[in-house]
Amino acid sequence: MSPFKPSVRRVAVIAGSRIPFARSDGPYATASNQEMLTAALDGLVERHGLTEPGAVGEFVAGAVLKHSRDFNLARETVLGSKLDPRTPAYDIQQACGTGLQAVIAAANKIALGQTESAIAGGADTASDAPLGVNDELRRILLRARRAKSLGGRLKALAKVRPAHLVPDIPRNAEPRTGLSMGEHAAVTARAWGVGREAQDELAATSHQRLAAAYERGFFQDLVVPFRGLARDQNLRPGSTVEKLASLKPVFGLGHPDATMTAGNSTPLTDGAATVLLASEEWAEARGLEPLAYLTAYETAAVDFVHGDVADGEDGLLMAPAYAVPRMLERAGLGLADFDLLEIHEAFASQVLATLAAWEKRGLAPVDRARLNVAGSSLATGHPFAATGARIVATLAKLLAEREGPGRGLISVCAAGGQGVTAILERT
Repeated sequence: MSPFKPSVRRVAVIAGSRIPFARSDGPYATASNQEMLTAALDGLVERHGLTEPGAVGEFVAGAVLKHSRDFNLARETVLGSKLDPRTPAYDIQQACGTGLQAVIAAANKIALGQTESAIAGGADTASDAPLGVNDELRRILLRARRAKSLGGRLKALAKVRPAHLVPDIPRNAEPRTGLSMGEHAAVTARAWGVGREAQDELAATSHQRLAAAYERGFFQDLVVPFRGLARDQNLRPGSTVEKLASLKPVFGLGHPDATMTAGNSTPLTDGAATVLLASEEWAEARGLEPLAYLTAYETAAVDFVHGDVADGEDGLLMAPAYAVPRMLERAGLGLADFDLLEIHEAFASQVLATLAAWEKRGLAPVDRARLNVAGSSLATGHPFAATGARIVATLAKLLAEREGPGRGLISVCAAGGQGVTAILERT
């Protein structure tokens, strides 16, 4: 018997569904990752008639800020959703690249013929972040559990002190450096000479373009209302460079030329997003027209521990500066070959530094008219694991709106000095 030799198939992006993104400690303050992800998933299932047995081959999703109860988040989401409860599911996590990596994981199985369809996505809540037990208290409780007698347990518990009752509050900081993502981005902004006005202009444009996209009904089949929200809560349609210029810097305050403010940085956000992927045969059988095809992807990582802290150019969020050139070289493409580009806006300074790094590495300058044309994370917000699925669905629909073939590039930076990138095409 001859060995199995899989053929590689095209992977279609069929549709997307997400809930409006909300600022942390706002409308979704009491919503769990599972509740938000279920709402986004159900929007996709209901809109595209995916309720029958075996309709979807697999569900892949994740979250960055996870409680212990979320250890099987994707599967529990399926069981609480309108999707067939016999649908397999598993979790994935790569910081802010989680959503895009979930898409890639699902796409690989479809490409190899291991499944015909899959849903990928992610959710995150900064409002309901897990609080860790004080480590010394944890050790005491474990000693008490291991004790063989009541006396032994009481002896262990007698060592509890008031200070042990203070929980470990989650910190938005890199374990290797102790610096927050914003502080790292401030270092990168200085290293690349990114100024305040350019950052504010990028941020204002993001809000204006997202508002325009909502006004023309672009998100009507991409966003499902949740807990009273129908639009992204962070959206400020009236944002201008002049208004943003009045805000005080919040990162890099140890330098007199601090440029990063709450207005040109992404806020802590709650939300969830999903995207439906399939083979061409599956889509045709269901009468569904693919929005676009996922044709390439690449990941990279940088040594930000030694590079960023020393004011080097390889900052925490600069891995796409390497991933994209490698991906384009493999695909035989240049930036001029792309009709649209989607760069995740963790910070305006990070986007501008990435553009500068691409040029330094020999890529053509990016036409800003093609960049984040329906707004991005500075306007929508950034629930860490949800952003990748949001971007894939948005870009796929933007390509589908165009007349004729089109090509789009996705670039997502992530904590830990990582980056995830991809190419979508419509033929």
